[in-house]
Amino acid sequence: MPPGPAAYAEAAGILAAGGLVALPTETVYGLGGDAGNDAAVASIFAAKGRPSFNPLIVHVVDAAAADAYARVDERARRAMELWWPGPLTLVLPRRPAARLSLLVSAGLDTVALRSPAHPVAQALLRTCGRPVAAPSANRSGHVSPTTPMHVADEFPDGGGARLKLILAGGRCTIGVESTVLDLTGERPLLLRPGSVTKEELEAVLGPVDLATAADGVKAPGMMTSHYAPGLPVRLDATDVAADEALLAFGPDQFLRGGAVRLNLSATGDLTEAAANLFAMLRALDRPGLSGIAVMPVPDRGLGAAINDRLRRAAAPRG
Repeated sequence: MPPGPAAYAEAAGILAAGGLVALPTETVYGLGGDAGNDAAVASIFAAKGRPSFNPLIVHVVDAAAADAYARVDERARRAMELWWPGPLTLVLPRRPAARLSLLVSAGLDTVALRSPAHPVAQALLRTCGRPVAAPSANRSGHVSPTTPMHVADEFPDGGGARLKLILAGGRCTIGVESTVLDLTGERPLLLRPGSVTKEELEAVLGPVDLATAADGVKAPGMMTSHYAPGLPVRLDATDVAADEALLAFGPDQFLRGGAVRLNLSATGDLTEAAANLFAMLRALDRPGLSGIAVMPVPDRGLGAAINDRLRRAAAPRG
């Protein structure tokens, strides 16, 4: 359904009854369920085929709403003032009495919270009056969806009839998942890079550490193999085989061959590249090809988030 009061009311009713709704955010489309309903959260895991130890992001209207579910310190308040609503998820100590399903935290004593900036997501949150757990609206490990049709393609059976409605809010403007920052320790820990960069965070919060494998799976998107198309992905390509697809970046005239090619940004614009990333990976994931060759992307600013997703897409499957 297109966004509007009738669609928001129907979506709110579905959420209240324990069903799932796909909703647009400025990052990617989310598969939303009532974060306080164990059965609804379990339905998200079942629809996605998601490992139960991978936590979910809980979406709330604003900082005031977040305070009911987590202990918000001064660092978190500064981050919320600057980047909420927006593409920043904060991992915070979960309040013992928080009215959230324990499944959203996957057994941890923390909770990942975000206030999305997309007007459709905000309208739905205000209409339903409840926190919404919403990982990306795709099968676990697959490429994240940035249009409503991507969601429909991922769940042709409605996720086993669990997904009742897709709020068709157009194409997502950012196109990669939110930055995830853990504020439960003495120093901030960047669990997942996104459009709010490490440099921007450090300018406000001081030194920010980067998560390693030793930190475990504390937030969505930390599985080694993730965001993966069906075809193998080959990174830092300086050539392309005749039976490969090419995902280019910047001027690619010097690369010859390839069965099909798309360019994340012919001008080398990282913002444009991020917005195109998942849609182009999906478009190149075609039968009859041997793989997807990806040209190098600069590892600065938003490029760090793009490369994080590409490395996970190229990781060994399992």
